[in-house]
Amino acid sequence: MKSITAKKQRVFGLDVVRVLAILLILCSHSTILIFPESQSTLIKIIQFFGTIGVDLFFVLSGFLIGGILIKQIEAKQTKFKNFTQFWMRRWLRTLPNYYLVLLINIGLLFVFNTEVPKQIYKYFFFLQNFSNKQADFFTESWSLTIEEFAYLIGPILLFILGLIFKKSGKWLFFAVILLVISSAIFHRFIFDVSITNSPYQFSWSKSLRKVLVYRLDSIYYGFLAAFIAYYYAMAWKRYKWLSFGLGVVLFVGVHVYIFINSLNPDHFSTIFNVYYLSIVSISILLTFPMFSNWRSTLRFQKVVTNISLWSYSIYLVNYSIILLSIKHYVVISDLSALSKLGVLGLYWSATFVVSYLLFSFFEYPIIKFRDSARFKGWFAN
Repeated sequence: MKSITAKKQRVFGLDVVRVLAILLILCSHSTILIFPESQSTLIKIIQFFGTIGVDLFFVLSGFLIGGILIKQIEAKQTKFKNFTQFWMRRWLRTLPNYYLVLLINIGLLFVFNTEVPKQIYKYFFFLQNFSNKQADFFTESWSLTIEEFAYLIGPILLFILGLIFKKSGKWLFFAVILLVISSAIFHRFIFDVSITNSPYQFSWSKSLRKVLVYRLDSIYYGFLAAFIAYYYAMAWKRYKWLSFGLGVVLFVGVHVYIFINSLNPDHFSTIFNVYYLSIVSISILLTFPMFSNWRSTLRFQKVVTNISLWSYSIYLVNYSIILLSIKHYVVISDLSALSKLGVLGLYWSATFVVSYLLFSFFEYPIIKFRDSARFKGWFAN
């Protein structure tokens, strides 16, 4: 796996972000498995940080993919053929795993004799949560639709604006970032206005946090970080600790404010509907100068790298395949504390074993093909 794990191709700090994100998600799902009905403050905090794990993935993905697009822009590779190559590389990285796990989830519906969700075809086109909440099936896929559309929309806008203005450059890229961020915030504002006098009950997480049109900006804050890191590299590095401190203060400050004022997202406070998600993304963005400049040769670096490599597979299989399968066969509420600990160990072990196998024998061979001279030759002319 040298082509993926080569030290020169990896940034330790960004691997740490991936590991932190996936571990936060696994810890959150662990509480859902073992303490599904708990109202404990500690459990709620752990589950909250699971949602932050997804936000970390969003900003990180935007940062990495935004950097790739910037390099294409600087190399004057902004023809539609160049963006097609970008999409093909991205799709070979994400789609095979997604569709394999989607088909496994559909198979489990029949194994567990569960009703097939209506409009399941939407999952094949990443439309299951485009403008409304998705069905209670393959629930973790909500974030993948946001990522896929984010990577589709950005290059399309760049290409169209390039045709209109007869040029392409960093400020056109910046304009795309602002356009997408503004659009998402505008949609959240419309949502906030529309539900103010609504007689219906909503779940903030399902109706807004996990809906594509309201969340595209989460990826584009990562694009913004990539823009600053590339074009203002000296300041990005020089002020990394100041930026990190500001990010922490902003993150803590907004949550202290929410706690003091007893704000609840399901009561549809405007701060949650319009501003909160952007503030969280910006606070994460501010930590990236430190993470992106973090180099390490620590003994546990290999462990961090490996978990980082498996993180996509872990994210896909840990809940709908592993956790829900365990819940189908085991009545958790009937177990002793020691038995629950054993089930928790089974959940983590199965997640890592299945993810390792998925990465090693399915995901990695496809990535290897993507990076091959044969694949690159398709776009040579």
